[in-house]
Amino acid sequence: MTATASAQPGNDARVFLGARRVDALSPHDRGRAYGDGLFETLRAHRGELPWWDRHWARLSHGARHLGLSLPEQEFAHAQARELLAGDGAVLKLILNRGEGGRGYAPPAQAAPVWSLSRHPLPPAPPREGLALRWCRLRLAVQPALAGLKHCNRLEQVLARAEWDDPQVHEGLLLNADSELVGATAANVFVLRAGAWITPPVDRCGVAGVCRQALIDLANIQVRPLNAWDIAGSDAIFLCNAVRGILPVARLGERHWAPHPGVAGLRRRLGSAHPAFVPTED
Repeated sequence: MTATASAQPGNDARVFLGARRVDALSPHDRGRAYGDGLFETLRAHRGELPWWDRHWARLSHGARHLGLSLPEQEFAHAQARELLAGDGAVLKLILNRGEGGRGYAPPAQAAPVWSLSRHPLPPAPPREGLALRWCRLRLAVQPALAGLKHCNRLEQVLARAEWDDPQVHEGLLLNADSELVGATAANVFVLRAGAWITPPVDRCGVAGVCRQALIDLANIQVRPLNAWDIAGSDAIFLCNAVRGILPVARLGERHWAPHPGVAGLRRRLGSAHPAFVPTED
């Protein structure tokens, strides 16, 4: 692999060609050129990755679907743990198809190019809960990529660029058929008539690791939702694998008081992942 003259990883990042560590991505890397890859963003806790197996299972599923080669799991895990230092960090793993010439046709065989990078934790959410907005952008329906955490995130980039108000913490996204999909960087759960519901991700959206953990933990329904369902809900929260459960206090003019059902789910999630043990309800 040809190293670029710049953008070499520092102490917080590592790049690999198969099992060999390299200086940097090739200028012919298909992940850089076409978004031809997948990524995982993991919450580290005390130098460990409590949901490593869940993330690796999702990465493996996506790699099979896209025809990508994977590095050896134990080697990747060892490199990830070695990169972590201290408590409270975010680890990002990116898997690309590898080098290829100009053009969309993927190479018949290519060694996996993958990277690990360590990042600081995001700031804690406000105690009163998140403030949300509706995004104008509508997500395209594409079942061939639905559920995958692929590297083409231009829809999310455009959606997140719609606001710069620090008092708005996230934006909700509908698809082209006006069905709720999620937030720009999180999945969504709503409480209606005593039942927790999250929208399906079989037409677009990301099958979040934290989302699946909550589905496994609790009696949660997966069915379509729309904007009216959100407005009429008794409680709403967002979740992702870095921040856990994020209670929502406001969406436009709609306000929600803290709900004991959200607090109960936070406690249950904390029992499954030590980084998410709530300090207060």
